[in-house]
Amino acid sequence: MSEARRRQRKTHPETRPGRVVASYGRRVLVEDDQRQRLNCQLKGRRLKAVCGDRVEWYPDSHNGIVTAITTRRNELRRPDSRGRVEILAANISQLVVVIAPTPPVDEFLADRYLAAARLMGADSLVVCNKSDQGSVDLAGEYQTIGYPVVSVSAQTGESMESLASALSGHTSVLVGQSGVGKSSLSNTLIPGLAVATQTLSEGSGEGKHTTSTAILHHLPGGGEIIDSPGVRDFAPPPTELKRVDFGFPEFDEALRQCRFNDCLHLKEPQCGVRAAVDNGEISARRYRSYRELLHLMRKLKENAAG
Repeated sequence: MSEARRRQRKTHPETRPGRVVASYGRRVLVEDDQRQRLNCQLKGRRLKAVCGDRVEWYPDSHNGIVTAITTRRNELRRPDSRGRVEILAANISQLVVVIAPTPPVDEFLADRYLAAARLMGADSLVVCNKSDQGSVDLAGEYQTIGYPVVSVSAQTGESMESLASALSGHTSVLVGQSGVGKSSLSNTLIPGLAVATQTLSEGSGEGKHTTSTAILHHLPGGGEIIDSPGVRDFAPPPTELKRVDFGFPEFDEALRQCRFNDCLHLKEPQCGVRAAVDNGEISARRYRSYRELLHLMRKLKENAAG
């Protein structure tokens, strides 16, 4: 019997598509095509689902059973100190990096988020919150590179319509250091978000775990945001060293001038990237971020191997 026929025999007659909007280990909250949400169990110990997963499930006498997870477009992952990878969410189309005049911008953290977005195949959006308190110098540098930048104020509501428009049509995750106003932005974008989150949590029976669980919310104007507390201490997962430069789009043209295809842009001869930095075509600050990220990736790979 062919594998296709074997799988067909095992398919439950009431199997239907769904989407995981919150995950609690072996239990997940699944949303159907009508946006109805219900608790489901994962079938089999090997099945592991995260927020954003597209799944196949069927109803049973209590709630539902998830039988399969469809191929993921990408994964939002982070490594622990030993280099082991934890998957926070799946099928992300946009990573929204939030910065603000206060607290002072952690430049390397912001660059790390942007590099991670490109490495995972997601769009990037830089949001400068607290525009009522002043501007952020880093925003101009990001605009020069080509990143889309939106300046808003969750406090006054300034340009929040522009942010909502930039989020429409995307499944986005808001990331950034503590204190930049990610929660304020989410609450402004989705009126009644706190109540909706609590209702979702009570319905799942997992209220005490809400603060550590990624949860998907629909935006009134279209699109979705995944609230994932786990991205606070985020770094890209271990990446091949020769791919780290892909996380910096302004390197694209210069690296074609490198003598060696596997150039890491450190001390290699005839390096196009270092030449572009020396000529002022690439920001020296961004080049330092690249070197720091390269060092971090090397350290994570060593920890994972050791």
